[in-house]
Amino acid sequence: MAAPTHPDPRIGVGVFVTNAEGKFVLGKRKGSHGADTWALPGGHLEFGESFETCAEREILEETGLKIRNIHYLTATNTVFVAENKHYVTIFMGATLENEQDQPQVRLI
Repeated sequence: MAAPTHPDPRIGVGVFVTNAEGKFVLGKRKGSHGADTWALPGGHLEFGESFETCAEREILEETGLKIRNIHYLTATNTVFVAENKHYVTIFMGATLENEQDQPQVRLI
């Protein structure tokens, strides 16, 4: 009997983008993993990319916001048995480059 196969772990980056009042950006997930739940903006780390660059790129792509003061917060290592997925998620913090900017829904 062959051993069960599992996909390699994926690396995700989630970003707490806060304003001067300490409020942060959330979005409702549309993808298959966690669809219709609230989540931080972010995405998958690309080959050769730093955590900071990934955070900056994903926030701009998903919300149209420019961020600064990007820094590491923590990481999680989660296996979703029912979905046969394994994610290492890097959580980053950042502040708005311009406090007047408002997030936009940019990904459909």
